[in-house]
Amino acid sequence: MRSQNYGRDILAGKPKRQIPELAAEPGLVVEDPASGFCGAVVRFDQGNVVLEDRNGRHRLFPLIPAGFLVDGKPVTLVRPKAAPPEPKMSASGSVKVEGLKARTAQASRIWVEGIHDAELVERVWGHDLRVEGIVVEPLDGIDELAQRVAEFRPGPQRRLGVLVDHLVAGSKESRIVAAVTDPNVMVTGHPYVDIWQAVKPSSLGIAQWPTVPRGTSWKEGICAQLGWGEPADGWRRVLAAVQGFRDLETPLIGSVERLIDFVGHFG
Repeated sequence: MRSQNYGRDILAGKPKRQIPELAAEPGLVVEDPASGFCGAVVRFDQGNVVLEDRNGRHRLFPLIPAGFLVDGKPVTLVRPKAAPPEPKMSASGSVKVEGLKARTAQASRIWVEGIHDAELVERVWGHDLRVEGIVVEPLDGIDELAQRVAEFRPGPQRRLGVLVDHLVAGSKESRIVAAVTDPNVMVTGHPYVDIWQAVKPSSLGIAQWPTVPRGTSWKEGICAQLGWGEPADGWRRVLAAVQGFRDLETPLIGSVERLIDFVGHFG
């Protein structure tokens, strides 16, 4: 009598052995079982992996399933997954928005004292300003700040930020700023006589900013002492030395970033 199990595959139902995949990271030591060559992964070449043995010899092997041994056990080598690219950073240290299209300018504004201030802020924070749709405008001084603020007519959707040079206790600037009390206006500043001083001396290759005698134009005095020529020449040198926020002193960085937050998030 024919057995009911005649012709049955006795191995049927037995699970197949799973060969693990292993990323061929540089330095991983593997063995080619066919040749006995043992070496560390050094690179890839047109779909093959290059191994280097302890004597410095290189050999090329195809990346085939179960093609290598690691610790005596078969593995399938695969190319490592590429690491995600590091985010690109703007000059201010913020994450750069790729493919940025500048927003339509908001009603809100940031005012600075002069054209040099505006150029320096643009050089470091220009990307952030375009993300927020903020326009920076030079005032040519702050002597009439209270009047200018009143003419601007600030409001919850029309905020105003003002960056002031030499904003220290007892200064003329501090007295002018004290007259501005509108809650939709933020005034910040730095302690330096001029925006030039907010650039670190080390970034300019000088030991320190020279002291300018009273009664002498600060920029002209600086350029004369450092041999920089006319103030326009000196400013080009200063601006060119600034590649990012690390070239600036901390008080200026904090002041500008507070203004961008105040104006940009509510404009």
